[in-house]
Amino acid sequence: MHLAVVVPARFSDRRRTLKTLLAHPAFPFIAAAAVLLLAALALLWWRRRPRDPEEIERRRREYLSRVGRIVEGEILEIREAAAPAPPVRTKSTAKTMTSAANGNGASAVRSLVCYTYSISGVTYETAQDVTGFEERACLHRVISGQPASVKYDPQSPGNSMLIAEDWSGLH
Repeated sequence: MHLAVVVPARFSDRRRTLKTLLAHPAFPFIAAAAVLLLAALALLWWRRRPRDPEEIERRRREYLSRVGRIVEGEILEIREAAAPAPPVRTKSTAKTMTSAANGNGASAVRSLVCYTYSISGVTYETAQDVTGFEERACLHRVISGQPASVKYDPQSPGNSMLIAEDWSGLH
């Protein structure tokens, strides 16, 4: 009676398999296709990020509308501030210039609502740019000391808002 002994694959067998794979005539094409696929995926990932600050803010408000919890806060003040001129990319020089340097000179006025709220004994004091929401926010009726509902991110309580496209905490 003979006993069959199973011998594990040896290192030299694995090396031979790798040499066979590398020597295959289609290997360079497969490797090039894999590199191109990885480059295309990296480019798609890089391009999907929003570059516009307005789009980034809109996505933040959308996220807070979905996951945010509501807490009572208080309006501190309403402030109007001149917005920095947005960068303008010129085709001829490929340099970035501000609109003021471009001869435009018109600076937009941004409406900021400063507010405060407390969560678990921690008081947060922040502001939200409500430009574009003036009608919805009824800023002419908002005064300092007025209570307001604040929507905040439970994972990051410093991330909050007073008003969004589909929600308003201003009473």
